[in-house]
Amino acid sequence: MATTAVTAERDNYLNQEYGIKSWLLTIDHKRIALLYLLSITFFFFIGGFFALLIRLELLTPAGDLVQADTYNKLFTMHGQVMVFFFLIPSIPAVLGNFLVPLMIGAKDLAFPRINLLSWYLFIIGGTLMLHCILTGGVDTGWTFYTPFSTAFSNTKVIEAGLAIFIAGFSSILTGLNFVVTVHRMRAPGMTWNRLPLFIWSHYATSIIFLLGTPVIAVTLLLVIFERAFHLGIFDPTRGGDPLLFQHLFWFYSHPAVYIMILPAMGVVSEIIPCFTRKRIFGYKAIATASIGIAVLGFLVWGHHMFVAGISLYSALIFSMFSYLVAVPSGIKVFNWTATMYKGSITFSTPMLYAFGFIGLFTMGGLTGLFVAALGVDVHVTDTYFIIAHFHYIMVGGAVMGYLGGMHFWWPKISGRMYPESLGRLAAVIVFLGFNLTFFPQHMLGLLGMPRRIYTYQEHGLWQAYNLISSIGSGVMAIGILVFVVNVVQTSSPPPTFNFDHAPKVTWEAYDYEHIPAP
Repeated sequence: MATTAVTAERDNYLNQEYGIKSWLLTIDHKRIALLYLLSITFFFFIGGFFALLIRLELLTPAGDLVQADTYNKLFTMHGQVMVFFFLIPSIPAVLGNFLVPLMIGAKDLAFPRINLLSWYLFIIGGTLMLHCILTGGVDTGWTFYTPFSTAFSNTKVIEAGLAIFIAGFSSILTGLNFVVTVHRMRAPGMTWNRLPLFIWSHYATSIIFLLGTPVIAVTLLLVIFERAFHLGIFDPTRGGDPLLFQHLFWFYSHPAVYIMILPAMGVVSEIIPCFTRKRIFGYKAIATASIGIAVLGFLVWGHHMFVAGISLYSALIFSMFSYLVAVPSGIKVFNWTATMYKGSITFSTPMLYAFGFIGLFTMGGLTGLFVAALGVDVHVTDTYFIIAHFHYIMVGGAVMGYLGGMHFWWPKISGRMYPESLGRLAAVIVFLGFNLTFFPQHMLGLLGMPRRIYTYQEHGLWQAYNLISSIGSGVMAIGILVFVVNVVQTSSPPPTFNFDHAPKVTWEAYDYEHIPAP
């Protein structure tokens, strides 16, 4: 009996097959998740390296590390790599791929081969982006604004646009897989009201994948055609409109913020009830808020264009919707706080990251209300205040959620438990380093320091805040390295087909008092 138990324990998705071919041709969603994990980690370190070079350049007022052209390429490639090759795919492609079938009682995703294809498309796009970086880079900013990207830049605009265009199809296929799987492959008894909130967040994210990603794909294709064939789509001298590009780009790219943050919200919604040992407060409100964020996210793109020349009436409407989209986010924060109230809280590593997420995301949301206000946005647009704001959302929110989720489910993914003390240390260092890096940038923005400059006049406060910010980036890098060392040195991996028999769900979500013991 002991031998049988050991054999059964060792039979899991990691050791079912061996060899490179078994991984490169796998259709197991869990293995594909690990392929994504390795891929996005690689791009995370590339983007992070560019970020450290940026902060080293800004350590002193003089441009004494790199030249202006090189600096333009650094902040462009940092943004493009981090947004399109790490933040957007991070939680959906890794944790979503691994957990969605397990959480709903399915054997796999609905389209396993399409799932593998999505990873290959990501790799093709990533390889093209890597080639772009190694052969000269691109300097348009991650936003590809016209007419600079179409008529004036002499860098690898077409190659970078094509890389992101290809990677976009990876997101579309992932979203398609999640939507069909959730609709068609739930276990008996797994009703919509019993779905884990992690599933609700990924379902909402998939809606954005399917509706928004084709827009950015077509937009980048238009930039490529404009640059290659001078069609005049965005050129006013040929009957085009440069504002058209901004409308198309931000119609996707603001919802893309919620692609990054909604999955992290799903992670936090799993961590908090687990480590407070309480049923989640307001389950239906949180689930509805996820869909509300996905829908309202498509109605706020214009607040990126308040100084671009849109009409005052359009700006007022977009300002109103920008305030409205904060409501479902606020509902989530209040419900997480209510869940923790009088709970039996355990300060484990995932819970520390959840605390960090709530604090940093709330801070980013509050500064978002400032930039949604017309009068304030006119003054802080294109200053470091904007950089601080979106990093509090995209890094303070999405990355903290990702790291929390990796710790929360790492024993299930790897079959090994990480050292808890190192995990807590990494969480504290990352949190402190992040705030040291980006909080001073609010002050820099309010003092008028423009973004995207590689040198600045000697100004006492500017130099002091940049010094603190650069030191903080080094602290945060140390925290990330501690996290990597911690998880690398660390059994319950699921079997290849997840379940021996299809489970039947008879309990409500997060009902810790009545869920049967395994």
